[in-house]
Amino acid sequence: MQERLQKTMAAAGIGSRRTCEEIIRQGKVQVNGRVVTELGTKVDPRTDQILVQGKPIKRVTNNTYIKVYKPRDVLSDIGGDTRGRRTVADLVAGESKRLFSVGRLDFNSEGLVLLTDDGELANRITHPRYQHPKTYYVLVEKHPTGGELQQLRSGIKLPDGHLTAPAHVSIVDRPPYDLKLAPEGRRAGVWLKVILQEGKKRQIRHMTAAVGHPTLRLVRWSIGNLTLGELTPGTSVPLTRGELANLRELGESSASLEDHHQEQETEQANRRSRSSSRATRSRGRKSSSDYDSSSRKQSGQGKFSSKRSPRGQSSKGQSDREQPRRGQSNRGQSNPRKGGSARSGMGKSKSGGSRS
Repeated sequence: MQERLQKTMAAAGIGSRRTCEEIIRQGKVQVNGRVVTELGTKVDPRTDQILVQGKPIKRVTNNTYIKVYKPRDVLSDIGGDTRGRRTVADLVAGESKRLFSVGRLDFNSEGLVLLTDDGELANRITHPRYQHPKTYYVLVEKHPTGGELQQLRSGIKLPDGHLTAPAHVSIVDRPPYDLKLAPEGRRAGVWLKVILQEGKKRQIRHMTAAVGHPTLRLVRWSIGNLTLGELTPGTSVPLTRGELANLRELGESSASLEDHHQEQETEQANRRSRSSSRATRSRGRKSSSDYDSSSRKQSGQGKFSSKRSPRGQSSKGQSDREQPRRGQSNRGQSNPRKGGSARSGMGKSKSGGSRS
């Protein structure tokens, strides 16, 4: 199964995905003899030769895929403190690899659990962002009303405040004939078929309780296109080639969806960057325009002052009235200390001459 190059490198222990992406950008990675710098490059880790700085990465070994029919009173989690209770690992005989469970079920629920060591595929199958359906058969006491069914379909607010995503909920006569129910469980009541694309803790039990129909029995029939088939409670079997091919095809569709999400995020980031650059250039042009306008205004004010200055005003701002008139000397100006003007003195002199 093909996957992105940086994921294969990270799985081989080269570093985190971000670190692997940087190594790819630097041109330090070769795939089948060709230098690769594009992050979207797809490789098949089982067949492609991948070199990092001239050294081959650790080739991924064959993974293990086992489906288990978990009965009631068995933990789906592997590892941690089990307090002496059985887990789904106890249902797999002779398996020495370290496996983890895909599609957890609570202690009192039954049905399909996948055990594998392929973390990438497991994430692609079960993560809510990929919206792969999981089908359950749920036994309740009485027929829900049309309004109650609509509530289950449209969404229920869980105790933690989370509003469940829309679900497919319908009343059925009974579970599929291939589904082998444990004889000790309850069978009388009304069966609901519930298809979810998410999986919060005890979600279905909270949903049915919220509309007044507590869950009496819960069995998971399928994860994506993988079903229990003819398994009986408490048994396990490796996936067939057909089941594994279908599961990988489901994983490929998840990878394509993830690539699409990443392309959208990259395009949004590029769009924000372009918008920010345009805004910066616009502010620069506005600032330059304001500066030029201010400069022209100041220059225009200077010209206006020089052209429209008061009549007769000199460059020092003095008026002609403060300067001696043409043909007039300082002698013609009044002298307060002599008690009169030169002009009146001249008048008296003329008058006195005529009397003599």
